Amino acid sequence: MPKHYRPAGKKKEGNAARYMTRSQALKHLQVNLNLFRRLCIVKGIFPREPKKKVKGNHHTYYHVKDIAFLMHEPLLEKFREIKTYQKKVKKAKAKKNEELARLLLTRQPTYKLDRLIRERYPTFIDALRDLDDCLTMVHLFAVLPASDRENLEVKRVHNCRRLTHEWQAYISRCHALRKVFVSVKGIYYQAELEGQKITWLTPHAIQQVFTNDVDFGVLLTFLEFYETLLAFINFKLYHSLNVKYPPILDSRLEALAADLYALSRYIDASSRGMAVEPKVDASSSSQSNDREESELRLAQLQHQLPSSEPGALMHLVADNNKEVEEDEETRVCKSLFKDLKFFLSREVPRESLLFVLPAFGGMVSWEGEGAPFKEDDESITHHIIDKPSAGHVYLSRVYVQPQWIYDCVNARIILPTEKYLVGRIPPPHLSPFVDNEAEGYVPDYAETIKRLQAAARNEVLPLPGVGKEDLEDPQNLLYAGVMSRAEEAEAAKNKKKMAAQEKQYHEELKMEITASKDVVAPVVAEDEGEESVPDAMQIAQENADMSTVLMSRKKRKLYEAMKIGQKKKKASVELIEQRKKKLNDAQS
Repeated sequence: MPKHYRPAGKKKEGNAARYMTRSQALKHLQVNLNLFRRLCIVKGIFPREPKKKVKGNHHTYYHVKDIAFLMHEPLLEKFREIKTYQKKVKKAKAKKNEELARLLLTRQPTYKLDRLIRERYPTFIDALRDLDDCLTMVHLFAVLPASDRENLEVKRVHNCRRLTHEWQAYISRCHALRKVFVSVKGIYYQAELEGQKITWLTPHAIQQVFTNDVDFGVLLTFLEFYETLLAFINFKLYHSLNVKYPPILDSRLEALAADLYALSRYIDASSRGMAVEPKVDASSSSQSNDREESELRLAQLQHQLPSSEPGALMHLVADNNKEVEEDEETRVCKSLFKDLKFFLSREVPRESLLFVLPAFGGMVSWEGEGAPFKEDDESITHHIIDKPSAGHVYLSRVYVQPQWIYDCVNARIILPTEKYLVGRIPPPHLSPFVDNEAEGYVPDYAETIKRLQAAARNEVLPLPGVGKEDLEDPQNLLYAGVMSRAEEAEAAKNKKKMAAQEKQYHEELKMEITASKDVVAPVVAEDEGEESVPDAMQIAQENADMSTVLMSRKKRKLYEAMKIGQKKKKASVELIEQRKKKLNDAQS
């Protein structure tokens, strides 16, 4: 009898009844593979891994309930309607009836994903939890060039860029940014909203190239869903600040990359319209407001340029009157660059710094028209520059490299600028996402930053090579100027008293251990003869081996994998220490 033999008329049971392969799902839904992938992406349905694969290991399995979920999806009928309509357009083009084809294209049926957003994310917190991949994808397509080969339109790139700027403007206004790390892949950011930590990656501002090993059809389907999701989230965030969404910008200032002033002018125009409203009737006022808004939106659509900056939206969300509850970390981030004015040179990462500096309370300007203040402003405290300047050097400001900004943000203190001056090799850029204590290796510059943080909090840390127990010595604290002589004498007296009590306790414990050995020793000598008593290390090793033997196979494999990981981590730390020693020897 075959292994999976089922008598005629008997229902399927087990995994055969709960799962079906992808080819079976395609036949069941009567769709092709591309349409099936689109449905699965927008509905959030993913393949499953059953414990027992009835059809074999080379198949992709889906749950039967998920396929039934797709079967009743209204979007499936809409996709079929669009496919049928495209056949009409194709038929008109084949008959060379260009006028009919053009008319049919203008009446092509459309669909929205709003219902799916509300279906997949019942609450706002659920949407924030799933925002990491969404932000990374939208930021990626915001810097990609338009391509007909990959079906990436200019309108879509502009929409991604607008969504990212709106998101960055809100994060800067609420001072929700927490970590920044510049890597080879791009710039990592981490923000905290509603208690949720959101991490995303933005590419560097360089020319991006399409690769042939990436299926952009699948990515564009994800992008279609993520654009709708991010628009929903921006709408919710802006309305939480009593700010109208979406913002409408002045096209002339937008062309000058001065969105900052474009939004401020939009707010002023709105406030003037509210002030004039009592003098005119309600109908004429609403009609004039609608006409101004439509004209602004038409100008925006006619002059969509990729030169808009995220700083443009800052003033829109900054002029709200709603009081937002701030925690301690938000207050620290808000006042980090308080009363400091920065000027950005042409070669530094402008968009990133325009996002980071206002998020931590700094005022920033740049070269070009539409800037808040010019380069010759005497109140500028820091000039961010990445190469030696051949122009005028102002003595009233400090010229530092962009890395100083990111290191100050991660350390939450204003670091000394000596190591970041122009022309010098800056210290290593440490990742705030790495736990040095857990990794087993703490870089030297991390120790330096830790001491600077302790000094800012008026704490005392041990010197390099000195343990924390040395801080308990009153003599050292007296020399360091931490306590007075009278306090040092009283602390020394208390320490001597504690040492005497500790010594007495150890002596009593030693006497008890000796007495117990005298009782046990004759028995061991009679039973085992000349065999020695095993030491503590050997007993601990035997206990560890015994606990490993008593484990199940799954837990033992997991334990062995953990031990292998610990050995690899230890080996990598030793390798770093050896390289560090060789480097120090070579420098000395």
